[in-house]
Amino acid sequence: MVGLAAGQSNLPPRVEPEVFPIMAWGLSPSSPAELKLMKEAGLNLTGFCKVADLDAVRDAGLHCFVRDDAIHKLVVANGGTDAEIQSAVAALAPKISAHPAAFGVNLRDEPSAAEMAILGRLAAEIQKTIPGKLPYVNLFPNYANAKQLATASYNEYLQQYLKQVRLPYISWDNYSLRDGEMQQSFYDNLEQVRRASSQAGVPFWNCILAEALFRYMEPSDATYSLQVYATLAYGGRGIQFFTYFTPDVGNFRLAPVDQWGNRTATWDILRRATNQIHALAPIMVKLKSKGVYHWPVSTASGTPLLASPGTTGKALIGEFEDEQGRPYVMLVNKSLTESTNFKLQPRAEGARIYKVSAVTGKEGRLGMEDVWLGPGAGMLLRIEAEKK
Repeated sequence: MVGLAAGQSNLPPRVEPEVFPIMAWGLSPSSPAELKLMKEAGLNLTGFCKVADLDAVRDAGLHCFVRDDAIHKLVVANGGTDAEIQSAVAALAPKISAHPAAFGVNLRDEPSAAEMAILGRLAAEIQKTIPGKLPYVNLFPNYANAKQLATASYNEYLQQYLKQVRLPYISWDNYSLRDGEMQQSFYDNLEQVRRASSQAGVPFWNCILAEALFRYMEPSDATYSLQVYATLAYGGRGIQFFTYFTPDVGNFRLAPVDQWGNRTATWDILRRATNQIHALAPIMVKLKSKGVYHWPVSTASGTPLLASPGTTGKALIGEFEDEQGRPYVMLVNKSLTESTNFKLQPRAEGARIYKVSAVTGKEGRLGMEDVWLGPGAGMLLRIEAEKK
């Protein structure tokens, strides 16, 4: 039997948002008890906070993006003079520049291309006046319509963001968990952003579905795992959860914390997911994405390190290499309902396979029971060619 001794913990070291953002998308709380619970859930960014809440966020060992009324007014107006922009940013600067909890400044969620100009001007002024504090902009998904995007295509929308806003990352959201499975638009969006990210030389963060609403599926370990591991397989460098607190509107339900402030079963799902991110992120951020493909039918380019994953299931496979040129593979079970096993066949004859534990972050030889993956689960592997 495998187990832990009393008092023993397998928790990996916590990563900071500068390394890998793990964020609750939404308004940050003021309550020390709620902030403490967010820390325990494995988050390192609480969302969008007020200046008045920065000390509480700091005391909880967390960080946040600051909301500022004067800057928000310029965003809503979709314009402003240089003097107005400089004045708004200058007024905020002394309040957050030296505060360790202030990770950056919240600007806009899901802007159209027509709003990129003002966002770019604000972002540039923030980065000049408050260096080290990151402006936050989150983009539309690829199923947004032409009116929302204000461009001819989604790829053009991404290029307008990179050209005009000039932030050192791409962040977007995509909620495609419907009818019992992940829709293809989720993977297509990952590929589109991966391509733009690679060309621009900036990392990307994905905002994923953390609750049920509309016709989207109710959360489970499988829905969380598939979204997280697919993002990692495509080379993602940040995860945001929409949302941590359940809004009191429509049919929103089963977020990690309900409308009355109580933990739901989803909170434990979130903590299991973030623990795995903390274990793998220190390695993932040092790897360079080399290709992505789907098994048995590829929907994106790839240079398979595996001749075959050896499974009758559906798999997503991301390929990487580290700074020494050593190859890695992120293997993901795309099924949300069934476990599957693999008989991995590396292309290099006689190659050895090592697994990076998603519990401890430590590397070891791939064992007999390691060839199984639960619904939506993934595993990071290193392939070592036979020495001659």
